[in-house]
This record gives sequence, C-alpha cells and structure tokens, in this order.
Amino acid sequence: MYTVGELLRQWRHRRRLSQLDLAIAADVSARHVSLVETGKSHPSAEMILRLAEQLDVPLRERNRLLLAAGFAPRYAERPLDQKALSAAWGAIERVLRAHEPYPALAIDRRWNIVMSNRAIDPFLAGVAPDLLVPPINMVRLGLDPRGLAPHIVNLAQVRALLHIRITRQLATAPDPELTTLYEELLAPHSGDASQPVESEVAIPMIFRFGGREVRLFSTTTTFGTPMDITLDEVAIESYYPTDAESAAYFASPDAGRKPPAL
Repeated sequence: MYTVGELLRQWRHRRRLSQLDLAIAADVSARHVSLVETGKSHPSAEMILRLAEQLDVPLRERNRLLLAAGFAPRYAERPLDQKALSAAWGAIERVLRAHEPYPALAIDRRWNIVMSNRAIDPFLAGVAPDLLVPPINMVRLGLDPRGLAPHIVNLAQVRALLHIRITRQLATAPDPELTTLYEELLAPHSGDASQPVESEVAIPMIFRFGGREVRLFSTTTTFGTPMDITLDEVAIESYYPTDAESAAYFASPDAGRKPPAL
C-alpha cells in the first residue's frame, strides 16, 4: 500500500511537473513538497487537497490520497438516479432531449452509457442483443463487429480517435476495467493509431445504412466543478450532422422511431 507522499509523487510524475513547479502552483515551498513526498512531513487534509487540485487529480483518486494519509474521504459517490443527484440527473436529461433530433448520450469514466436520447435508438437496430444488455458500453458498441463497426465507413480513423482519448485517459487515471477494454478492442488494431486525425474537437464519424451515408461529428461536455465522484466522471457526447443530407435524415418525421435500413 502506497503512502500519501508516494501517491502524490506518482501524480506529479504523471503531470510531468518538478517539485518546484508544483510548489509554485500550490503556493508552498519546494522543501515542503519534498518533505511530504518522502514522508518526513505529515500533510493536513487541506494541504493534500490543495496539491491534488494543482495536479488535476480526479475526485475518486483524491479520496484515495486522503485515506492513505489517515483522513476520511471527502467526496461522495452516489448513483445518478439517487434523490441527492436528482437535479443533476434532470439537467442531463434536459440537455439530451434538447439536442434532439440529433443523437446525444451521457457516459461514465468507463464509457458505459448512463443515459441517451431517442435519436440514438435507430442506430441500435440490428446490433447483437448481448451488446445492448446494460451497462451498454459505447466503445464496444461502436467497435465490435456485431455492433456498429460494419456500418462505420471511417472505422480506422474512429479507432485512432478512441486510441488517443483512452490512452490519455489511462495516463491521467489508470483503471483496470478501462485497460481491459482498450486491450480487447483497440490494442489488436494498434496500426490504426497512425491514422491522420484532423481534430479531436470535432470528431468525424461516417455511417452507411442501406447505401445511404450519415455524416456526424461529436463534441464532449463535462460538469464544470462537480463535488461528487459520479458527476466528476460523467461526460455528454453530442452528435451533429456535417452536411445537409445528414441533417435531412434527422429532420424526417420518422427519425428516432423508424430504424434505418441495415
């Protein structure tokens, strides 16, 4: 089991900061950072959280730092549908519905879908039933040959984008389950990581259903300053049509009700 000093040093190395860099950002002395990391000084809970803030440590891992130092966890982790988070749940639902007729969904840190709007439903037609058993994993749904993969025209580029995002995510906060997902669906196609990616902000995805192409790009939204682990780890993926033809599909009266021909 790691000490709080060892954990802080690991996070500092992940962020590629020197002790002096961290000390300046946290407004403490470099000597104090050194003493904390070597275990020669026992930091207060407030000091741990101050350093964690500057290191951009996820809330889940901040609790781990506090526990390692003998303090109680500071951040709760509650299901989104729990009464305490009902306002946040309602806000996510309103955002997703307001995005209709275009697809949008909310995912957790392991890319499991926690909520989606009705515009997602047509894309699930023809997907293997076991891939739709909750929790539905967005990465597996998109890359599994029994999922959407056969209908994604630029599959190699989509893999490259996911490789960038998940590799960065694992570097920020290692997670065994996410690592397993990466090794299962992305590692076998490591060559796709060299695909040219024009932008990580506007992610291009081209679907082909029954000879018709639907072109989309997505943006990612997160909560600004969450104080709950669950909210800290939720992201909203919103999809937009890139051309008039794709927009026309979603503008159809049947969009969201009638699945596209597969």
